[in-house]
Amino acid sequence: MLDIRLFRKSPEIIMENLRKKFQEHKMPLVDEIIELDRQNRDARKKADGLRSGRNTLSREIGAAMAHGDAAGAESKKALSEEMAAELAGLEVLEERLGALVREKMMMIPNIIDPSVPIGRDDSENVEVERFGEPVAPDFEIPYHVDIMESFGGIDLDTARKTSGSGFYYLCGDIARLHSAILSYARDFMIDRGFAYCIPPFMIRGSVVSGVMSFAEMENMMYKIEGEDLYLIGTSEHSMIGKFIDTILDEESLPQTWTSYSPCFRKEVGAHGIEERGVYRIHQFEKQEMIVVCKPDDSPAWFVKLYTNTVDFFRSLDIPVRTLECCSGDLADLKVKSVDVEAWSPRQRKYFEVGSCSNLGDAQARRLGIRVRGGDKANYFAHTLNNTVTAPPRMLIAFLENNLTPDGSVSIPAPLRVYMGGKEAIRA
Repeated sequence: MLDIRLFRKSPEIIMENLRKKFQEHKMPLVDEIIELDRQNRDARKKADGLRSGRNTLSREIGAAMAHGDAAGAESKKALSEEMAAELAGLEVLEERLGALVREKMMMIPNIIDPSVPIGRDDSENVEVERFGEPVAPDFEIPYHVDIMESFGGIDLDTARKTSGSGFYYLCGDIARLHSAILSYARDFMIDRGFAYCIPPFMIRGSVVSGVMSFAEMENMMYKIEGEDLYLIGTSEHSMIGKFIDTILDEESLPQTWTSYSPCFRKEVGAHGIEERGVYRIHQFEKQEMIVVCKPDDSPAWFVKLYTNTVDFFRSLDIPVRTLECCSGDLADLKVKSVDVEAWSPRQRKYFEVGSCSNLGDAQARRLGIRVRGGDKANYFAHTLNNTVTAPPRMLIAFLENNLTPDGSVSIPAPLRVYMGGKEAIRA
């Protein structure tokens, strides 16, 4: 959510940002917000005048009573009651107009960083850098479900019976590998100075609307029927919600957290063969990183966060690349975003395994996350988030890049301590 002062003073900046994001259909909203804000301020000004007038009348009524002027006092009381009725109507109008302004403002996207490439959708995202040499081996890499099945490691058929499509049973060494990757990711981030947290897996609607746009919520979130609770799509949601309505001391920043959670997503839409199996699913687990910091520090933290993910994958010898998201591919609250993509030897291309986002002060404005500015006024914090790893999708990259010609999967040294010392898993 943008600062209302930007609508009042520089609406052309908002209009230009809408053009860059190819959301011209939202331009009429800007004029609507400006007009509703004007009406709201007029109502507030009139209400303030009535409050001041009633205070004056109260003193005059007291003076009239003190001088025995009962008739004058009653006349002023009648006028005060008329003003009170008018004030009550204005307060209702203020509340209604304020809610309308906020509702429409939440539909306007954040101002993107000047460095963001302009493009309509993810086909126009821009490669930034590659890490590691992508290798296409001289033997066939099976489909990831087939690899898992060769170890007795996945059961999709039973999951469809118990839960429907988009769910799975992981078993044996594949399940153990899944847990090993998450444990390693947790310790990897703790070693980099992040505090570990396991957050609530359900959050209230007020937190959902604070961390994401309405369109994202409709496409992602599962609501608990009959309750004001939603299953989280990522632990970022409840971790940023942890700071709702708080004023942080500057000395306590940055807040750097790494959190584990299961994640639940609708994953609306049809997908191709490579996105079946465990690539695009309704339930998965993830290790996340979250930063709450001063505005001047967020660009540097943005680079640090996606570098952490690159370093994590490279520590497991998985080639990756970073991809700058173009303007049309950015979710509405994001200022800037970089995807980390892993190499798929089977597909001979990269695919997304994580996303790093700088949201500026958008979430902080919605949730009331402020910083006590010392001699300066309080200001809104900046929030950032990034995926460390999200198996079982990450398992696809891991299995494909560590598969050997005899069908076994090599276990890199960092994971062996979490796999009981195993150097490989075999059928």
